[in-house]
Amino acid sequence: MNEHADPVPAGSGTPRGILRSRPERWLFKGIYGLVLASALVAALDVPGEEANPGQDALWVLLTALTSGAAHGYAHVIAQRASGDGTARPSRVRAVLSEWPLVVAVLPTVALLLAATAGWWAEETAADTALLCNTVTLFALGFFAARTAGLGRLASCRAGALDMLIGLVIIVADALIE
Repeated sequence: MNEHADPVPAGSGTPRGILRSRPERWLFKGIYGLVLASALVAALDVPGEEANPGQDALWVLLTALTSGAAHGYAHVIAQRASGDGTARPSRVRAVLSEWPLVVAVLPTVALLLAATAGWWAEETAADTALLCNTVTLFALGFFAARTAGLGRLASCRAGALDMLIGLVIIVADALIE
């Protein structure tokens, strides 16, 4: 079944729009967005170069928008290649359904814009974004496991494994710099 197909029959009384999305959809896209934002902020924060947090924030946002559009459009192309003759509005919805990916990068963008405003240095904003994204990865992993019916300990293990992705980015950032 197509990931973007309507899983809820019409007239079932279930909420429409954003609220009908299954948690696994926005969890997947949110985690993807957090990892994308972390990797970008780590790559853009180069020691010894002149700091430009506003430009970095723009790159993070632009990359998220482009990645979301590309991911949604890839689903459209795959659907078209499968011979499924779905109407155009569902294709637009496929692209627009990538909103959690874009929303996930907004805290990182906000932290970089705070550095642009002079509230703190770009390096501090980048480090804070990496830490916040890593903690959020844990929270999303924990939440996903709890939603799946796992106990607290198993959910903590799942969250720790998701958090490991953020820690790998932090370690790679430290080693590459």
